[in-house]
Amino acid sequence: MGTSEDDIDRLLGTLTPRARALLLHGATTWRTRAEPAVGLRELVMSDGPAGVRGQSWDERSTSVLLPCATALAATWDEALVERLGGLLAAEARRKGVHVLLTPTLNLHRTPLGGRHFECFSEDPELTGRIGAALIRGIQAGGVAATAKHYVANDSETDRLTVDVRVGERALREVYLAPFEAAVAAGVRLVM
Repeated sequence: MGTSEDDIDRLLGTLTPRARALLLHGATTWRTRAEPAVGLRELVMSDGPAGVRGQSWDERSTSVLLPCATALAATWDEALVERLGGLLAAEARRKGVHVLLTPTLNLHRTPLGGRHFECFSEDPELTGRIGAALIRGIQAGGVAATAKHYVANDSETDRLTVDVRVGERALREVYLAPFEAAVAAGVRLVM
């Protein structure tokens, strides 16, 4: 079976409205819902900016912890970061994880960003290059990477209600540039 738009529409058409609605939310915080009637398996996801948490919030479920993203970017060593992506992929496979919710491609544009430890740099070129290297390493290891948080997400406090206003030129040349590099690297998901 192919995966064309027509194939997907045909498969979804075989499901009841309730079954289709259930696909819109996860089975748990970290798992998508499977739908065996159309051959859809569940996906297991995990946070992954500095290590693979897995599906639990339990200190007994240990993980390899990498240096924060800013420290990785400070090396300017794309080959090293790609190898570390491979390490994250191996750790994800060990924990049964299919999708890592990393890299964070937002920029250090303000000192008030509460999650800058997940971000690489204030520079869109460096962020794009290091992010693409991490994506290549993760995905070469058989795990999907997720470029996040699309786009111009610089504030953690009330981030779901903030109205970000940015000119088109800055949007394209600064904020979107790392995401463009991620897409060029073949990232499988964007959050």
